[in-house]
Amino acid sequence: MSRPFGRRQRADAGAADPRGAADAPRKARTVEHPDIVHVDLEQLDAETRKMYREAEAAAVAEAKEEERRQHTLREFVVRSPFQLGFVITLGALVAILVGQMVAQLSTIIMYVVGALFIALALEPVVRWLERRGVKRPLGIAIVFASFILIVGGILAIVIPMIANQVASLVRTAPSYFRNITGEDWYVTIKERFGEYINFDALIGQVQDFVGKPENWAQVAGGVWQAGIGIANGLTAGLIVLILSLYFLASLQATKRAFYLLAPKSNRVRIIDITEQITKSVGGYVNGIVILALVNAICGFILMTILNVPFAGLVAVGVFLLALIPLFGSVLATVLVAGVALFESPTAAIIAAVYYLIYMQIEAYLLTPRIMNRVVAVPGSLVVIGALAGGTLLGLLGALISIPVTAMILMIVKQVWVPRQEQQ
Repeated sequence: MSRPFGRRQRADAGAADPRGAADAPRKARTVEHPDIVHVDLEQLDAETRKMYREAEAAAVAEAKEEERRQHTLREFVVRSPFQLGFVITLGALVAILVGQMVAQLSTIIMYVVGALFIALALEPVVRWLERRGVKRPLGIAIVFASFILIVGGILAIVIPMIANQVASLVRTAPSYFRNITGEDWYVTIKERFGEYINFDALIGQVQDFVGKPENWAQVAGGVWQAGIGIANGLTAGLIVLILSLYFLASLQATKRAFYLLAPKSNRVRIIDITEQITKSVGGYVNGIVILALVNAICGFILMTILNVPFAGLVAVGVFLLALIPLFGSVLATVLVAGVALFESPTAAIIAAVYYLIYMQIEAYLLTPRIMNRVVAVPGSLVVIGALAGGTLLGLLGALISIPVTAMILMIVKQVWVPRQEQQ
């Protein structure tokens, strides 16, 4: 067993400090690895704070015992090869079984992860109310009720608008494609690029598809399937909301139960890292939602000024796309510019130029102010994490890729690197 960085200093401080071993680790922190960050005890609840101090004292005692054992060499001898092989094989089979169970329970895991992210996003507000004298149960009730009212209010405004604009889209889509050949911008594009692309054939195929009633029957079937998908999504959203309420109510107790699973002498570092991770995830979720909301509102204002059709519906799409790290703003730009093309090429160019400028403002002004204080991940790792998360878990994996990558970096910097430098 390797000895964590700083334990010898903790043992010496504990032996010299007459006030007791519980205060010794505090002084030893000044000589620890600079990447190690300790939790602010004032941010912990009373029970977790007591657990933390007891774990510090246990770490000092463990360091003294490690000092006594460090000169004793232990020889590794395999006395029962058959038993060792059986245990290894059994472990591999259990790992395969767990992997299959995870694959079967992927939907439930997505619900749990989504609910946990919502709970961690609301937790800072609950703590803010606690610091101002509001009891935690009352604070949870206030925060969760406010969250439900905000989400419900947004849906009450957005859903009727989406329904009206979808109905309008179904009514006006045939006329858009029938009259497109008479538009000035289409004539201009055809004159410049007609020798390379047969635009009339493409438009003819679209008009034939739109003009046949049986094709609209297929579209209606697709709309029906989309309606079923929306209903399933609302059911999943309700499940996630209920789970998030349970997680928020039991978050402190759950974390304490998790801490108790670790050896007492190692519990300090686990509390440090877990509290940092939960704080970072909550800040990240709040930050990404704020950025996506700003993106959608600004895009809606621009599309309204340019008379882009179905501005409200497109703004909802922009909000959902902006939640995707790295690629979301690019996809939102393509969406807005593509829809603006139905108004005019000038509107599409203005929309594209606006989003190019907005992405620079978001990258250099908004993101550093909102996000970099809670998660700081190198750009290359953001790309790798987003691709890996999207491949494994789809949209949810892409959404959680940055905080998961930040967790891994935090553990590497605060656990692995200090231990390697002590070898």
